[in-house]
Formats: sequence, C-alpha cells, structure tokens
Amino acid sequence: MPMKTLSGAFAAVLIAGTATAALADDVKIGNLVDFTGATSTVSKPFSEGKAAAFDWINAHGGVNGKKIVYDTVDYSYQAPRAIAAYKRWVSEFGAVAIAGWGTADTEALVGFLAKDEMPYISGSYSAHLTDPTGKTSKAATPYNFFYNVSYSDGLRGMLQWALEDWKKKGGQGTPKYVHMGDNHPYPNAARKAGEEYAKELGFEVLPAIQYSLAPADFKAQCLTLKQSGANYAYLGNTAGSNISLLKSCETVGVEAQFMANIWGFDESAAEAAGTASNGVVWVVGAATWNDDEPGMKLVREIAGGDSYKPVHYTRGICTAFYLKEALEWADTNGGLTGPNIRQGFYQKTDWVPAGLDGICFPSTWTPEDHRGTVDMYVYQAAYNDGKFSMKRLAETKIERRPEGLGW
Repeated sequence: MPMKTLSGAFAAVLIAGTATAALADDVKIGNLVDFTGATSTVSKPFSEGKAAAFDWINAHGGVNGKKIVYDTVDYSYQAPRAIAAYKRWVSEFGAVAIAGWGTADTEALVGFLAKDEMPYISGSYSAHLTDPTGKTSKAATPYNFFYNVSYSDGLRGMLQWALEDWKKKGGQGTPKYVHMGDNHPYPNAARKAGEEYAKELGFEVLPAIQYSLAPADFKAQCLTLKQSGANYAYLGNTAGSNISLLKSCETVGVEAQFMANIWGFDESAAEAAGTASNGVVWVVGAATWNDDEPGMKLVREIAGGDSYKPVHYTRGICTAFYLKEALEWADTNGGLTGPNIRQGFYQKTDWVPAGLDGICFPSTWTPEDHRGTVDMYVYQAAYNDGKFSMKRLAETKIERRPEGLGW
C-alpha cells in the first residue's frame, strides 16, 4: 500500500489505504495537494485521480516491480508550506520525484528543482514552466513538467474559438476582450500571452479587471465589466471564485461571453452557479467521463467503477501515468536519479501512456521545449430546468511557435 504520512505541522491527507513502512527499493514521490485552501474544489478531483492511479499502478506491478510510496501533504495553497514540504521530501523522505500542484509554489520552487535535479510534474500549467533552457523566459525550468496545454496556449485556443464565434454570430466591428482575475501568479500566468494574441487576432483589448481568488460579492467588478462593453471575458481564477463572479454578473445583467481557464470551471461549479453558468465555455484537457474512448475502460477500472468523475479526475490519471512511464525508463537506464527521470520524459513523441488511448492528448517533451501538448477541447455549459449539461464545441491546436515558449 502507498505510504501517506503527516508532514510536521501540516495537515496531511490520507487519500486511501493505510500508512506502511517504505522499503529501500520503493519509489518515493512527494505529492502536493490543496484540500483546504483557495483551490480545493478543483484540487480534490485532480488529486484523487493521481492517488487512484498510483494505487492502481502498485496493484499492477508498480514501477518495474517497485512500489510507489507517495507522501501526501495538504498545503492549503500556501507557497511557504509547499516549499517547507519540498525541503522535507528532499532531506528526510528521499523523494525521487514530486507530483506538485499550484502556480505560485511551483514557480517559487524552480531554482530549488534545478539545483537539486528534482523532476517535478505539476498541476500548474503556467507557460513560465515550459522553457527548460531559459532562452525565452525569465528562468530556465529544466526539471519542470506538466501534462496539459499551458494556461497561455489554452487561452490562445479559446481566443481562436471566440473569433470564430464572433463571426458566426454576425458580430459587427471589432470584438472586445478583457482579462479578469486576481493579482496573483496563477491568474496572471496567461494574461500577457492572452492580451498579445487577442491583439494579433484583431480584438480590442480592454483594461484587466481584478477580482479575488476568494469567493466574494463581485457586483462592482461585474458593473465595470458591463460598462466596458466587453464581448469576451476570460476568467483567470479557480472555480470557487468564478461561481461568485458568475452569480454577481447575472444579477447585474452582464451579457459578455465568459471563457474560463481549465481550473476555472467544471461540473460542480456549473451546478453551484445554476443559471449563471449558462453558456460559459472553458478548456478541457483530456477525455471526459462519458466519452466513448478505448482508454476509458482503464480509467473506470482505476476509479473503481462507473460512478461519475469530474473533468479534472482524468487529467490526474494522465499526470500519474506519464510520471510512471518516465520512472520506468529511468529505472532500466541507469537508475532513478533526477537526470535519468528527466531523460525518461524525452524518450517518446506523440506519447500516450499505455492503456489510455483517447484519454490523454499525445504529448512530446524535448530538452528544448517542455510544452508537452498544444491540443485542447473547448466545452460549453448549459443549465436548464435545474439540470447541467456540457457539450464539446471545438478541438483547437495552437501553433508551436518558438517565440511562444515560456510565456
């Protein structure tokens, strides 16, 4: 069984099973989650997918016969706690890799990871983490990986959709675009890229509107949005905050088309927002529970049955399996060292983990480019007669421009 231990003063979360002593040949992984902080509503299903995948892997041979021992720490979305947990994983626990979470903490750890040669596959999809050489971004990120389209490319993809939507609706003149979110590394991660790409596509870019990651009454921000005349508004915060914003904007009669980032919307957010969720579009980075794909058989087996799982759950599974296969390559090619595990991520192109066909987008990481995939789905929510539904509107693929690396 995987080991989950309490981490000093932090509240560790036991996802499943009981703690057991690690053996010398176990594969130790630090597992960072937010179950009690500002991003808990979306971290929970993603983290549950990771944990279920690690448990399934252990029940089916582990990593070349070695058990994955993952130490789970709930850091409440507080970067100093994440840094402290990381230092313990390195100095005491003996982690060979980290399955991380948020943007502020992941970006804060970049220097430590490079120095320690510690592979880190995060739940943050900040494009700032995609430039391993540091040629085009503020810092080299040689040991940072993630499975998904970056926040920046996800926003670029939605802007492509928005331009087509504007044309289909017979929009007159220049469409207006506005970025919305807290003044925080996570919602800011895609801001510059989105505003620059919107200008390139011909949008008029309006001044950004700030609203907090913590849920609140956002009527003032919604009135500003309404008065701006924006046609398309990007929501950079996570789902909990966005629920409040959508409800506030419904109250004041905002008519802008909302576009949410990948963590900014999901099934539970739609149900909580009710009619305010009608029409919201958002990024989805893997197959959803009801998709008829070959790999869904394995997903349901990992999940332990047919009980519905949210859109974030399958990305958690993809994340765990990409790490697992990189670990396997390293184990048979010199051992589970940081540099070897890093090389494990470079061994395949258009890579889909075994058994997950149609679930995870084919991904390619290279020593020069850690944008694993540039593919994404655009989904739209509908809420009618007290029932939520969602439909896929488009699949977009962003051009992998060299100058787009790292931002």
